[in-house]
Amino acid sequence: MLRMKGIVMIVVGSMLWGATGPMMEWILHHSEMSVSMLLILRLLFAGAVILLLLKAKGVRVGRPMRQKLWLRKMVLFGVFGMLGVQFGFVQTIAHSDAIVATLFQFVAPVYIIILLSIKQRSFPPGTQMIGMIVALIGLYFLLTNGSFSSISLNTEAIVWGVVVGFAFAFYTLYPVVLMAEWGVLLVVGWGMFIGGLALFIANLPSFFVNLSVLANAPAMGMLLLVIIMGTLAFIMFLQSMTFISPVETSVLSCFEPLTAMVISVVWLGQTMGIWQISGALIMLFGVVWLSVGGSKVRSDASPPEL
Repeated sequence: MLRMKGIVMIVVGSMLWGATGPMMEWILHHSEMSVSMLLILRLLFAGAVILLLLKAKGVRVGRPMRQKLWLRKMVLFGVFGMLGVQFGFVQTIAHSDAIVATLFQFVAPVYIIILLSIKQRSFPPGTQMIGMIVALIGLYFLLTNGSFSSISLNTEAIVWGVVVGFAFAFYTLYPVVLMAEWGVLLVVGWGMFIGGLALFIANLPSFFVNLSVLANAPAMGMLLLVIIMGTLAFIMFLQSMTFISPVETSVLSCFEPLTAMVISVVWLGQTMGIWQISGALIMLFGVVWLSVGGSKVRSDASPPEL
C-alpha cells in the first residue's frame, strides 16, 4: 500500500512538473518577465504560503533555523537544490524549449550514479554502465539531431542543461536527512523561501525596476498556475522518496518529459527532428534501464553529506 502511494505520487508529480515547463516557456515568450523575476515570485510566494499553512496548523516552522547544523543544511538545500534546479531548468527553457529542459533534467540519474559511485569509491556495476551509455547516446542525438558536424542547440542551453542535471541530483539526494528530521512540507517550504530570497537579494535593483510586468494579467494568471502545480510536484516528488528509493523514482519520472513533449507539440506547436525524437526515446529507455539496475544495487545507498 505504501509503495503504491509512492508510485502514484511520483507519477502525478512528474506529470505536473512536466506541464509547468511549456507553461513557463509561454510566460517567457508572451511577457517581458525575466527568468529571475519569474522564479523570485514563484519561490517566495510558494514558500511563504507553505510555511504559513504549516504555522496555522501549529507547526513550529522556525525551529530548524535556530540550530546551526540544520540552518546550514537548509540553506544549502534552498540555494543549490531548490533554486539550482529551478534556475537551471528555466534558463534551459529560455535558451531552448521546455522539451529539451525536461530531458536534460530527466538524465539526472546518470549524475546520481556518478555521485554515489564517487562517495562509495567504486565503479558503477555493468547494468548501470549500460544504462548510462544508452542515455548519453540518446542525449547526443538530441543535441546534434543526427548531424555529426553540428550541434542543434546553442552553448548556453547545453551548459544550463548540465547544471539542471547536477542540481536535480543534489536535490534528490541531499534532503533525505532533512526530511527525516523535519518532514517534507517544512523542508520544501523553507527550501523555496530561501532560494527565492537568495535570488531576490542577488537581483534587488532590477526587481523593482521591472515591476511593471505584474500588470500583464494573462502572464500572472499562468504564473499562479505554475506556482500551484510546481509546488505540488516538488512536494509529491520528495514525499514519494519516503516510500520508494531516490534512483527508482526515475523509472516513473518518464511521465515528466512525455507530458512536456505532448503539451509542447499540441499547445505550443513545437516540432522536433526525427533524430531528436529518436534521441529522446533512447534517453527514456536508458534512464529506465539505469533506474531498474540502480534500484537493485543502490537502494540502500545513503545521501552524500556536505
